[in-house]
Amino acid sequence: MTTTDTALAADIDATCRLTGEFTLRSGQVSNEYFDKYLFEADPQLLARVAREVAQLLPNEKHLLGGLEMGGIPIATAVSQLIGLPTLFIRKKAKEYGTCKLAEGPDFAGKQVVLIEDVITTGGAVRDATIALREAGAIVEYVVCAIDRSPEGRNPLADLGLEIRAVLTKAELDAARAAS
Repeated sequence: MTTTDTALAADIDATCRLTGEFTLRSGQVSNEYFDKYLFEADPQLLARVAREVAQLLPNEKHLLGGLEMGGIPIATAVSQLIGLPTLFIRKKAKEYGTCKLAEGPDFAGKQVVLIEDVITTGGAVRDATIALREAGAIVEYVVCAIDRSPEGRNPLADLGLEIRAVLTKAELDAARAAS
């Protein structure tokens, strides 16, 4: 287990795993779905995930970058724990007001650690990384609550991003099998 909270996988699995037919952001169809909003809406479960995310953060970091929408609650909870400022990263820059992609402090030249809820193919992380780098951020890490990508494969390796996950799909499957 990558997490120090030994009951977390079982609790996340019991709370968030849905079965049926679901189309993922990537366009893939899956017979199961991890509805992360179910744990993000539970203050105790969110706090447990945030503690685990905080332990996975790299030493060098200036800002947390919560990806819209599921990464934002996690990043905010982690920010409260460790006192590091947070960016709120949109899927695309808003078309009015400040027209920003990322709301929060200036990030040019700063180490931004992306925070995501679930990674399968990494599409949202990929888009955010490219846009933030083009705007001057240094992005080398993403920490996620659940890594659903194929075991042993980093779908973001071509961008030089390291994925650090609180839980993997294999760990959630093992927790389900044990219950």
